[in-house]
Amino acid sequence: MLLPINDITLNVEQSGTGRPLLLLHGFTGSAATWMPLIAALPPHFRIIAPDLIGHGRSDSPPDAQRYRMERCVADLLALLDALEIARADVLGYSMGGRLALQLAVAAPERVGALVLESSSPGIADAAERHARAAADEALADSIMREGLAAFVELWERLPLFASQDVLPDDTRARLHAQRLQNDPGGLANSLRGMGTGNQESLWDRLSRLDVQTLLIAGALDAKYCALAHQIAVALPNARTVIVPNAGHAVHLEQPNVFLNNVLEFLDI
Repeated sequence: MLLPINDITLNVEQSGTGRPLLLLHGFTGSAATWMPLIAALPPHFRIIAPDLIGHGRSDSPPDAQRYRMERCVADLLALLDALEIARADVLGYSMGGRLALQLAVAAPERVGALVLESSSPGIADAAERHARAAADEALADSIMREGLAAFVELWERLPLFASQDVLPDDTRARLHAQRLQNDPGGLANSLRGMGTGNQESLWDRLSRLDVQTLLIAGALDAKYCALAHQIAVALPNARTVIVPNAGHAVHLEQPNVFLNNVLEFLDI
């Protein structure tokens, strides 16, 4: 369904009743990312899966500042208000995990439990953050210059996703087709507005976040395994699961293991 949220329209998929669970997809994804997981979840979860700004069927405004993390957090809070949800568990993957963490820090009273898959609190070092912002800007420019199809081909060849080469052909085809449904301007502005280099670092605020948190990473994704362990040390109430034979997208590469760990954690 399409919902007016603040000054944009968000596409939001919903299913089930009971305990609210907000699902936040990664960059180039959409609510469709979660459909296999949603189908496997028990019906006593009330699933709320938005297409984030610039993705899927949601609006892709031309102003990159509209995509900034604080604006996206305000959109999620307004979405929960519109659906009359006082508090929700939140599961975020990659970019969606960064947004989930920003939401939990900004409004911990609205988050019941937090699942962060292959996620980061941002970049603490200012010089490294600046370099990443410049790289994201260059990538955004290339999307607009070369077009969406060329960008998706480039994106899917990144070493970060190499472990997905063994996925079934139909799974990879579905993921490729979903990425091609995005708006190129929306993806470019998402990089410019809420890319890792443009978000506030939360490392120095994690120790004050007393939300029960599950950190999931794939064993084949060394960078995010290390990040998961570092985040777990900083958070007061976190546990870490490293999933064998999975890379960055654990929910896609080891869906049953991912589902079982999420369900076990949310049964708290």
